[in-house]
Amino acid sequence: MKRLILVTSPPASGKTYISKQLAKALKHVVYLDKDTLIVLSHQIFKVANAEVNRSSDFFEEHIRNYEYDAVLALAMEALEYDDIVLINAPFTREIRDTQFIDNLKHSLKAKNARLTVVWVMTDVEVVKQRMIDRNSDRDTWKLDNWDEYIAGVDFSIPKSIDNPDVVDDLLLFRNSNEAEYQQSMNDILNVLESTS
Repeated sequence: MKRLILVTSPPASGKTYISKQLAKALKHVVYLDKDTLIVLSHQIFKVANAEVNRSSDFFEEHIRNYEYDAVLALAMEALEYDDIVLINAPFTREIRDTQFIDNLKHSLKAKNARLTVVWVMTDVEVVKQRMIDRNSDRDTWKLDNWDEYIAGVDFSIPKSIDNPDVVDDLLLFRNSNEAEYQQSMNDILNVLESTS
């Protein structure tokens, strides 16, 4: 059976590194990163003469959901040609939306594919330090308005998508230090390989 893996979490939790390492360790994987679409998003900001702010109302209304639609469309297409597609993207709202998840599972079923969500768990202090260290334009507003930003971020585990009878629907990747990372990488690869 084929598989769509969503590596998800709030920004700066370590998704990109984890996603790339998982993709390298698995076989027959197409790796997709929603951030690759940022070049298009920046063009939309530019054409609309709007400030580049991925936390703005403009971004919410005109860009955010279309980025997700595009990366999911690419993933569905890629499943025609390979066994596993791994998407690196926050999906912070979508994975708490049971209707969204049910619709996605239904679409995957038509392709003989299953859904696995890898939720990256990282301490808030570590997230802030990673944002400072990566020094990216997309984090400027977040760091300048840290209390306002972090108050709106949900770090809780998206338990609504966890079926206790399914071992590989929600996998937790602890990533606040190197020891947690190594243990989680090992554990999650074992689950993915044993259920493929």
